[in-house]
This record gives sequence, C-alpha cells and structure tokens, in this order.
Amino acid sequence: MSSKKNLKPVREGEELDEVRLKNFMLEHGLITRLDTELEVHQFTNGYSNLTYLLQIGDKEYVLRRPPFAAPKRGHDMGREFRVLQGLNPVYDKSPKVHVFNADTAIIGGSFYIMDKVDGEILTYKSALKKQVSPKDFKTISNTWTNAFVEFHNIDYEAAGLSELGRPQGYVERQVSNWGKQYLTAVTDEVPAAKKVMAWMEEHQPKEYDHTIIHNDFKYDNVVFKDESWTKISAVLDWEMCTLGDPLMDLGTSLGYWTTATDPEFMKQGLPSPTVMEGNPSRTEIVQQYALKSGRNIDNLTFYFAYGLFKIAVIAQQIYYRYKHGHTSDPKFANLNQAAALCCNTAWQAIQKNKIDNLY
Repeated sequence: MSSKKNLKPVREGEELDEVRLKNFMLEHGLITRLDTELEVHQFTNGYSNLTYLLQIGDKEYVLRRPPFAAPKRGHDMGREFRVLQGLNPVYDKSPKVHVFNADTAIIGGSFYIMDKVDGEILTYKSALKKQVSPKDFKTISNTWTNAFVEFHNIDYEAAGLSELGRPQGYVERQVSNWGKQYLTAVTDEVPAAKKVMAWMEEHQPKEYDHTIIHNDFKYDNVVFKDESWTKISAVLDWEMCTLGDPLMDLGTSLGYWTTATDPEFMKQGLPSPTVMEGNPSRTEIVQQYALKSGRNIDNLTFYFAYGLFKIAVIAQQIYYRYKHGHTSDPKFANLNQAAALCCNTAWQAIQKNKIDNLY
C-alpha cells in the first residue's frame, strides 16, 4: 500500500476486534508479544473490499476483508490470497501475503494479511495536488502499459495457476453473468442498460487469447516506486483476478480511462488522473497495448462497451447496498448516477462504433 495520504480513522461500524486480531497475529508469527500496541487505520480509496493498515511495533501490515453485508458473489478473500500466493514467485508486482483466515469469529469476516508496500498511488486528487506534469504522465502511462502487458504474458500454467479460472467460454459467461447481476441490483430505470446487454450478447467475440487477467488494472490500483514514475512496485486489488480474454481486461481499464476531451459529466462521474494533460487517449492506449503485446484488437467497441457495463454493474451493486442501509459511506450515495452514466456511454460508443469523442 501507499503512504499515509489515503488513511483515515476506522469508520464507525467497520472496526476490528483488536484483542482477537493480536492473538491471531501472535499465533501466526506476525508479532512476538501481545502487549505491543496496535494502531489500526483505514484506507479510504476504493469502493469494494475494506482495507486496513496495521501498525504494531516496528512492523506495518495490510489487512483485507469483505465489506459488511456484502453479497455472496465476489469478495472471496481466500481466493484472493491464493492468487497472490501463486503470483508471488513469478510476478514481482504482487504484494507478499502472509496468512489467510476464514474464521469469522475473529473480526466478523474472513480476511488475509499482506505486506505494506510503500510508494505512490495516483488518484485524481493526489495527481492534482502533486501537479503531475504532462511529461510525467507520458512516462506514467508508458510504465503502466508495460506492466499490464507483462502481467498478461505470465505463463499461468508454469506458475501453477491453471485452476484459477476456465478461460474457455469466458467471454460468453461474463456477458451473461454481468447482465444477470445488473438486473438483480437494479434500482432505477436505465433504458440503455438492456440495449447494451442485448448488443453484447449478439456481438461478443468467439475466439480470443487465454491469459491471466486482473479485471481492475488502473492507475489507483498500482503503486509506483517513486515520483520518477519508471517502476511499479505493486499491483493491488486482486479479488477479480482469473483466466480469460486479456482484451476484456483492457476493456475494463478503458472504461475507467476518462480523458480531457470527454464531456464534463463523464469526467465528474468517473474521476481519474487520466483526464490530465499528457495522458494518451483511449485509442492511443489501445495502440500502445497492441504494439507491445503483439495482439490484434479487432472488436474494440465491444471491449470498451463491456468494460463500461461491468463498471456500471459494480457501481450499481454498491449503490444497492447503500440504498438498503447495508453501508453508510457517503461516497456511495450517487453511484446509481455513475452506473447510468456508464450504461449510456457504452450505448453511445456502440452507436458511433468508436471509443473516443463520443458526445
């Protein structure tokens, strides 16, 4: 994890049982004495699993657990832990993990503990505060794309990760499953949503590469080593990692990649440092990825529309929990609008058959 800029006191109702947690850490060799003071803070960037900084003695760890009242689908801490265990020997950008616990009696949910990684995480606010230059953004986007391609080139069979997913039929399952999940969590009438679902069903690719994919590879999920921006120390948030079509992974990243030429309502609905001068357009990112990976990207509109729709579903699911009182975090209050924005933008891209200059 990054420096302490994204840390706040633990939100009410999301506290950890520190006595039981310290006993667990002692039992697993993460600390040597129970009387050592434990300080717990919460990372504020992120909308899914809850992430805490544990400061105890001269050590710092990160703990990840599912959100309270999370849906059964997803948020599988055991799976995320096993992914990182498998990746640790073959991908130097995967944080080192220590221990997983399935016993909900300790802190009210399953969790795992991993090393804290120091460095720089680029959010819209942090990039604005740092006044990152256009020249630096060119370096940042290049480093980010290189790390993305490197990740997709991992030999997952040699790494012992063949059981991570079923790449055969991946695209068809994703189109179907995300559609079902949207309908389960829907709260507002968004006509574009069903149009996008129907179009993706009809236009999905039948043949594609099989690689390991992250499914949330974006600026604020990578830790840059320092402000030279030439090295990524860690990639974060592995809960959706699986085996499938790497271009679906790229499409999700493109969905978050708002640019300076997008209308204000898009930039505000999907705030990202990619809107700042020096960042490539979505089309340029695709060109860079294709050049570095050697992959042809013939069905670009599909992948972009899919990425936006998936983001819409994730936002809608979180908003559904917020609306029904399962979480009180105020940053969730307008996620229904973000979900609608993503569906409408996906339909706009489909109608225009392009991924930039949509409005």
